Amino acid sequence: MSNPYEARLLRVMEFIHDNPDGDLSLDALADVAAMSRFHWHRVFHGMTGETCAGAVRRIRMHRAACWLVQKDWSVPDVASRCGYDNAASFARVFREAFDLTPAAFRARGALMSPQSQTKKGNQAMYPVEIKTRPEGRLAALAHKGPYMEIGKKFEALAAMFSSRGLWPSAHGMAGVYYDDPNAVDEAELRSHAGILVGVDFVMPDDIEDLSITPGKVAVMTFKGPYSGLKAGYDYLYGVWLPESGEEPRDAPAMEIYLNDPTDTAPEDLVTEVCLPLK
Repeated sequence: MSNPYEARLLRVMEFIHDNPDGDLSLDALADVAAMSRFHWHRVFHGMTGETCAGAVRRIRMHRAACWLVQKDWSVPDVASRCGYDNAASFARVFREAFDLTPAAFRARGALMSPQSQTKKGNQAMYPVEIKTRPEGRLAALAHKGPYMEIGKKFEALAAMFSSRGLWPSAHGMAGVYYDDPNAVDEAELRSHAGILVGVDFVMPDDIEDLSITPGKVAVMTFKGPYSGLKAGYDYLYGVWLPESGEEPRDAPAMEIYLNDPTDTAPEDLVTEVCLPLK
């Protein structure tokens, strides 16, 4: 069962995700938590392993990275949408996070996308293996809306596992994505944020129990920030699948995250994209 501290943490994490351009100071977040600022920061750090400032910075930089690659907004506009009145300050923080300026990150992100290339031979390529997945389960929370905003559900799920002492039963984080963002309006995109668990795990009533169907899958390994995953999907579906002779199964793709973005540099993040095959 949830507890008052878990509810406070979930409320604060949702507020950060929903208001990247708002007042996310320690005092403001303590007010959202309805707790004294003298104690809230220690509670937050104790439950998440991050400082409030670190979590705010990480979430803002993730949102900025996605917007730089996926939107045509100017860098000052992205900075403003992430709560920075000063574009120079935004650029400094962004460079500390990604080791690139926002402009350089945008340019590299465009080059990573197969759709930006005029010649098929210049497209980025990613390693793909065909494997057989066993039956599995996900402890999951549903998300509807832009995929780049699913982070709030992962944060909520992680908070639930932390406050309830469930991490010993976890076998990694995963996301299930049901719709093609090129064909479905952002507001209607459906997905689940999940944590892989075993067959004996007792699922809490307020967390969905999702079954992972066993069978053959194509597993593409993508290394780099999550904002660049679109390039991997374009390669998997637009290049590898047509050339492979394989046919996709009537089941959604799943992403398995092999390391933790809270303590891993964006360039070193590793994601497996699993495409179910017949």
